Amino acid sequence: MASFNSKALVVLLIIGMAAIPALGNSGGPPYLNQDGDLTVKYGCTCHNNGATSERAVVMITSVPIMYELGEDYQLTIRVADSLTLSGGDGNSKAGFLLSSGSIGTFTWSDDEDIRIAADSDGDISHSDTDSDGVWVVTWTAPSDDSGDINFWLVGNSVDGAGVPDTEDYWNLLAFSISPPGTISNEESDATLSTRTISVGDYDSLFLLEETDAQKEEKRQEAIAKQIYEQGNLFYWFSLTALIVGAVIQREVLERKYDEGPEYLALELAYPQALRQAAVSVISFVIAVRWLAEDSTLEFPPRALLDPEAQNVTDLTSFVIGSTFLFSAWFAYGVYRTVLAARAKPKVKDLL
Repeated sequence: MASFNSKALVVLLIIGMAAIPALGNSGGPPYLNQDGDLTVKYGCTCHNNGATSERAVVMITSVPIMYELGEDYQLTIRVADSLTLSGGDGNSKAGFLLSSGSIGTFTWSDDEDIRIAADSDGDISHSDTDSDGVWVVTWTAPSDDSGDINFWLVGNSVDGAGVPDTEDYWNLLAFSISPPGTISNEESDATLSTRTISVGDYDSLFLLEETDAQKEEKRQEAIAKQIYEQGNLFYWFSLTALIVGAVIQREVLERKYDEGPEYLALELAYPQALRQAAVSVISFVIAVRWLAEDSTLEFPPRALLDPEAQNVTDLTSFVIGSTFLFSAWFAYGVYRTVLAARAKPKVKDLL
């Protein structure tokens, strides 16, 4: 038994030691790779047997050609599996490491999963693997002329298995930004504009085309959505028409046969009519306010989901229409209460 416990302890220790890099790197890559080189310049060699892969698309947009002293530049980093970009079943988790050689400063909003990179005050990396692989950072140029500023960006697209294996892909790119005054004002606007720098599978970056199957899938999805929306519209329109028709029919028949609602004593009619009138007015005001606003009423609310979630239903028209119908129904209730209060009491009402 003691021998078994010793062997089990050794196995657990080995597994734990093997898992330490994977668990640690999920919150951002290390400063040095397994070869002892800078990860941001030579890549994260623990993934894909240490080799770069064209399947890892690494992109950074809005990069200026020339920086101005102290100017802020908003950069967007994107890392993805080219197979996923082309509509296939590829990796959906990503991470990055960006360095400017400690020249200038990086800042970001609190909702971005970004942190200062390990063992380096000037570099930044992801703080958690991201599902969309997109991060927005602001780089502030130095306050003095630092010459050409070199940048290095390494990104990896991983399968989320928790271990650095051959199904994880990484790639890296390097670029520079020229110092102030190197491009004259006479240069064209195209030259002075920002640029997008990327590396990865060429087809996924520039020649991405939908397959016939993907086009057909989108067409069928659009048809299904149209049928669903039109079906809902016709259903609720028909239901409303039936309710209104039934009410009108009752009013016509009551007048034809000189009938009406049951007698209601004034001491009961007044509070009932006031309650119905209050509900009717409040419902009408709410419906008008919703109609005047540009906000969308969705279920489930996007606040509880991913902001870019697609599986939400727009209920704006339905809710506004239902609220107006609710208001009209209680207004009709006030009318019926008035009729009941004016009706002649019968013997059973007086007893």
